[in-house]
Amino acid sequence: MAKCDEGYLCDVCGQPVERLFESDLYLRYVIGMLDPEVLHTTPERHTKCNPALAQFIVHEKFTPVECPGDFDKRNLDSDFVKQREELISRGYDRLRELARLDLPLVDYPLPEFRGKFTK
Repeated sequence: MAKCDEGYLCDVCGQPVERLFESDLYLRYVIGMLDPEVLHTTPERHTKCNPALAQFIVHEKFTPVECPGDFDKRNLDSDFVKQREELISRGYDRLRELARLDLPLVDYPLPEFRGKFTK
């Protein structure tokens, strides 16, 4: 079976990342943090398995995640936290939307990041 047909295993917990909106890899892609050229070579993980990013998702369908330690959002600048929550929550919402759509990969990112990595 092709890798894309069997899904991807989380680099942290080893369990399959079964849904697009559970994917840390695609979340980072839609919010402009990841070049599409490295999607196939970058390790996958569940969003919840990356608490440094997941803690910023504020969404009724996402169980909050804490990131204890120096990078806990409660220890960061409140303006920075507000900006990150807005962006990453929009990215999460976009992934949920994409699960219902049939779009090409280049159209996955949020509008302001589409074409960011094209030459």
